[in-house]
Amino acid sequence: MFDDSTILITGGTGSFGKQCVKTLLERYKPRKIIVYSRDELKQYEMAQQFSDRAMRYFIGDVRDRDRLNLAMRDVDYVIHAAALKQIPAAEYNPMECIKTNIHGANNVIDVAMASGVKKVIALSTDKAVNPINLYGATKLAADKLFVAANNLAGRLPTRFAVVRYGNVVGSRGSVVPLFQRLKQEGSTEIPITDPRMTRFWITLPQGIDFVLKNFARMKGGEIFVPKIPSMTITDLAAALAPGIPTKIIGIRPGEKLHEAMCPAEVSHLTWDFEDHYVIAPTIQFTEQDHYQRNALGEAGKLVSEGFSYSSETNTDWLTAEQLLQMID
Repeated sequence: MFDDSTILITGGTGSFGKQCVKTLLERYKPRKIIVYSRDELKQYEMAQQFSDRAMRYFIGDVRDRDRLNLAMRDVDYVIHAAALKQIPAAEYNPMECIKTNIHGANNVIDVAMASGVKKVIALSTDKAVNPINLYGATKLAADKLFVAANNLAGRLPTRFAVVRYGNVVGSRGSVVPLFQRLKQEGSTEIPITDPRMTRFWITLPQGIDFVLKNFARMKGGEIFVPKIPSMTITDLAAALAPGIPTKIIGIRPGEKLHEAMCPAEVSHLTWDFEDHYVIAPTIQFTEQDHYQRNALGEAGKLVSEGFSYSSETNTDWLTAEQLLQMID
């Protein structure tokens, strides 16, 4: 579906954007791929790696609606990856996080509808579920905006969906490169926030594949959640830095022991598919069973009442060998 199409990626110079561009160029023949981001140096560096004739590098901020209007002309598909993601930075600079993650999301929605974009997928996070920090709260608000946008679109062709997944192995800010660096530097201990802590884990290529697949699956209004494995922080440390003792440093402000991606409160709206879940909209702009079968014809079934998809109750757990394979 991406052959001879124009795709715009907000925040396109980040880890997701670079891997997504690589995948699109390898698998498809897009007419244009527009990388939309604020950092001119990152765009310059990315252009040295990706110089295909389809590439366009567009400096701009999602806070700037006029600039988005220029960037989104004749665009078919949008992947909204731009966000301020660092939890401590969001706590210290709350309004800046709100401007990018909420106001920026609303700008993407308005401009996509005005420009006749076919489909938009916004990237979300497990921290948007029952949020306890500002970053999670802004992503929850953004999720609600993208879901409700399908109602606002009315007869316009633009449809919106959300993809929510957990921690990306090896991404910037991930604990994985931190543990690897400490081992390489000969550290005598590995800092652990809490030995009970669990997290969902996914590789960047897996995340890209899931996002691109859901452009074909989506009808509009869905929150797509992949079925991915969990791992305890202690097992993670043991796999990455075997033999090095751990030191408990306590949970950081705004951090949870466990993360959920499908909360129990919306179990009546959650559909179970073979390799993913779909959370249907809480607002009624179409029939609930509209989401039982996706646009590819794949069928799901409603989960049981009270079901939640959480990192500590997950039935799929990573072994040390599997984690190292994911990193490789």
